[in-house]
Amino acid sequence: MNHVKAAFSAAPVVPVLTIGDAGQAAQLATVLAAADLTAVEVTLRTDAALEAIENMKKAAPDLLVGAGTILNPDDLESALKAGSDFLVSPGLPAKLRDAVVANSTVMIPGVATPTEAMQRYDEGFEMLKLFPAGVVGGVAMLSALAGPLPQLRFMPTGGVSAGNLTDYIKLPNVAAVGGTWLAREADLNAGDWDGIEQRSREALKLALSAA
Repeated sequence: MNHVKAAFSAAPVVPVLTIGDAGQAAQLATVLAAADLTAVEVTLRTDAALEAIENMKKAAPDLLVGAGTILNPDDLESALKAGSDFLVSPGLPAKLRDAVVANSTVMIPGVATPTEAMQRYDEGFEMLKLFPAGVVGGVAMLSALAGPLPQLRFMPTGGVSAGNLTDYIKLPNVAAVGGTWLAREADLNAGDWDGIEQRSREALKLALSAA
């Protein structure tokens, strides 16, 4: 987990990527690394996702490439075989939790309530994904959780944008924000590499100024 914490500290903006063509992955990794981002999350929502993770790792070895939308132990095994540096899930059912423990892998599990956050902490997880952040209270929820649960750190995802990312980053319990606006699937299909790099640089600048 220390490598993930270090990456988030250096660049507290994590692009959440849905990649439909694995052939786009190497260029995307190069562009995001050039924008000084240090970690990305590739969602396992397409057939190309696992190959995309492999291609990104080859193209930008220093970029931490996480696998998101991990729903079950099979997803976990596939993501690890593809070379994922960390895993992200929308929640953590018992079978998936057991697989995480058995593999001693880094997982950022999703939570939506204080009870879920306390359960994950009790199980040894200190980095959590507030999801869907914009629906379950966002900045107000995280601000409220900081009082009774100051030891937890969050990566809010879902509803985070260039317009509100600084509100999240200013909170003491936010390690990084996850966002889809940096590199949308339409941007990838259009080959808008310059736009992706510019948005990434601008987001990182905003985040670092607010941290």
